[in-house]
Amino acid sequence: MLIKRWLGSLVNRAVAFVILVILLSALVVTVAGTLVSQSELENQAKNEVVTIANLVAGELDDKLEQRLAVLADIADGLSMREDILQIRATILLRREIALRHLFDAFYLIGADGRILAEYPEAYAQKGRDVSGREYFRRTARQLTPVVSRPFRSFYQNEPAIMITAPVFDHNRQFIGIIAGGILLDADNFMGDVGRVRIGESGYVSVATQGGITLANGRTGAVIEPVPASSSALQQAMSGFEGVVATENGDGDKTIMAVKQMDQAPWFVAASWPAREAFAPAARLVDNLLWVLLAVIVTLAPFAFVMFRRLMTPMDVLGHQITERHLGVRTTPVDVTGVREIRQVAETFNTVMEERDEVLSSLAEREAFFRSLTQSAPIGIVQTDVLGRIEFVNPTFEKITNSGGNGLLHKYLIAGIHEDDREQALREWYSALRNHEVFRGRFRLLRGTSGGAIWADVMTAAIETPDKSLGTITVVRDITRELEVEQALREEQQRADSILAVLQEGVLMVDTGGVIRYANRAACSFIGDGENCENQNFFERTVIENEERQWQASDFLAGEDFESLYVTLRNARGQIFDIDLTMLHLRKGHDNERLVFVLRDDSERRRQEERLSWEATHDSLTQLLNRRAFSAALMKCLADVNEQASVSVLMLIDLDYFKPINDEGGHLLGDDLLKRLADLLKDSVRQSDTVARLGGDEFGIILPACGLNRAEVLAEKIRAGVQALRIERDGRSFGVTTSIGLTGLSPGDSGPREVVARADEGCYIAKAQGRNKVIVVPVPEH
Repeated sequence: MLIKRWLGSLVNRAVAFVILVILLSALVVTVAGTLVSQSELENQAKNEVVTIANLVAGELDDKLEQRLAVLADIADGLSMREDILQIRATILLRREIALRHLFDAFYLIGADGRILAEYPEAYAQKGRDVSGREYFRRTARQLTPVVSRPFRSFYQNEPAIMITAPVFDHNRQFIGIIAGGILLDADNFMGDVGRVRIGESGYVSVATQGGITLANGRTGAVIEPVPASSSALQQAMSGFEGVVATENGDGDKTIMAVKQMDQAPWFVAASWPAREAFAPAARLVDNLLWVLLAVIVTLAPFAFVMFRRLMTPMDVLGHQITERHLGVRTTPVDVTGVREIRQVAETFNTVMEERDEVLSSLAEREAFFRSLTQSAPIGIVQTDVLGRIEFVNPTFEKITNSGGNGLLHKYLIAGIHEDDREQALREWYSALRNHEVFRGRFRLLRGTSGGAIWADVMTAAIETPDKSLGTITVVRDITRELEVEQALREEQQRADSILAVLQEGVLMVDTGGVIRYANRAACSFIGDGENCENQNFFERTVIENEERQWQASDFLAGEDFESLYVTLRNARGQIFDIDLTMLHLRKGHDNERLVFVLRDDSERRRQEERLSWEATHDSLTQLLNRRAFSAALMKCLADVNEQASVSVLMLIDLDYFKPINDEGGHLLGDDLLKRLADLLKDSVRQSDTVARLGGDEFGIILPACGLNRAEVLAEKIRAGVQALRIERDGRSFGVTTSIGLTGLSPGDSGPREVVARADEGCYIAKAQGRNKVIVVPVPEH
């Protein structure tokens, strides 16, 4: 509370603002300087650890390269027979003075893995079998110089590595290896790596890609696994090389540079703790904070005194403005002080003059508004900022059945029905807060009668650029309109209910084909379940008949029709036979619609197909009847000139069929006829026509068959019929056939002439004893 009162003074606020600006400026400068310094220090630290890692790795590579080269040269000089090498091993090894400066111990090992000679001999390793050692196996297998993995030495159990080179005889046969051992902490190889320091606490480590530590400047650990917690070292084991920010074993942030070595699968890691690398930046921040404190302590009192002197004319102006507002002062305020205070005084005087003019203008406009609203056909209500009624016109009084004086100074919200009041108030406040016009429908109370009417209400705020003055509300009685809408809605629901239960599909589409209404049956035709509105009817279906495929343009440009038999295929691949009716609504206008009525015509078409089939087929044998047979024969006669071979007519008359009906009964005869029909259908081609002409007579049309082939087929049929027997009540029943054949000729006048020739063949067959095939030649015309 004390701070709030202190900040109530403009002078105190100005002083606080100056101090805040200084603080923010210093903070920006400090943060920017720190970031720049830290960035520079980070780059320097990275460059330094990279340089050290490269130097250490380079030095170790040089040492390894030197030792590998020396061993390889010596191995080349030992080319001799294996037995000589074994005899002279000690002498040969003692003369290699150069190895004494490069290795802590060196050995000559035979091809079987036993040490032939050693230096110094005090280690007493001669005769030891090292064939199981990793460096021996690799050298013997690869036959190249090898740098071994770190191991514990035989003699002193100290960490060491072995560098080997293979020895060959004059025939390039492997006869042994020469090996030099190096203690990892020896001063002539890696002893000084652990003592390398970066700054005060930075260090260098060396490890193998297999995960074994060779040197560790922080812990001194040797031949221990690389810590699994260090992600940077784990990456280095996989071949990573570069600079990363990581943590050391103590959890300190560290900048680490990794350098992979060339001569061995090792890597060098140079690490520098970030707190030490960035220490100069931290010291810079501390110094800046002390300087900032000194500046604030010096500048704050001076700023307070200066602002107090500058704001004295403002205090005088404030008193005069208060007096002018309360009416104690009628003259304009004094224009004194600095330029800004004079501008405030001049502006205040100008505003007061304009306010007097505006008040006068508002009084005139209010009088005009009241006179205008008296005769308006809609209700008009004006309220103040709290929602209290200040003015109503006669139409609103009539709508609410109340006197104007009884409404004044009452809250407008109180005139809304209690069931609608909460929602109307919430929406009203939301619209006014968002500076929007409120629109809503709710019930208004009708005075003392206790009834209510439905009203369409629109409210807008009366605002100036500075503040809100209240609201103006327009009210229209819509009770009768809602009653009419409800009646129309009920009629619509009734119509929808009727259409929903109809078996016919009814749908209405716009000129683009988009479905605006569809009942359930229509959606089932389209294949979209129970709701297919907003789908495109012409894209979801294909409508076609024997004449063409109907497009959207055909329906739009065409006339209304009542019954069009079409096939409808929807997007799901379902196919319906449809009796289609189409009507235009508002044709030629922007809101033109097409109404389609879809009736499932599948049953009628199936009935027509059944009747058509029955009209052309024999009901007992399922073969074509005489009428269809005659039509097929006429067509074949018409095509005679176009066929390469002669078409043939075959008439088949059953022999002794009547005794079967008499002795076995008509059921037995029907059974025999059906079996004969199956035999005939199985004997001919798919393009041939087989018919029952009546009773026990059959006919076959063989297009482009030729008389020779037809005669063979006839003999086959005759033999098949003769072999067909039916057993019934211990008796065997069967028939034979008399078959007449004749070719079709361009000179034939019609089917009657051809049938007469084939029938003549049947008579000749019966006359010659039945069960025969007779060919009747075509007469010469």
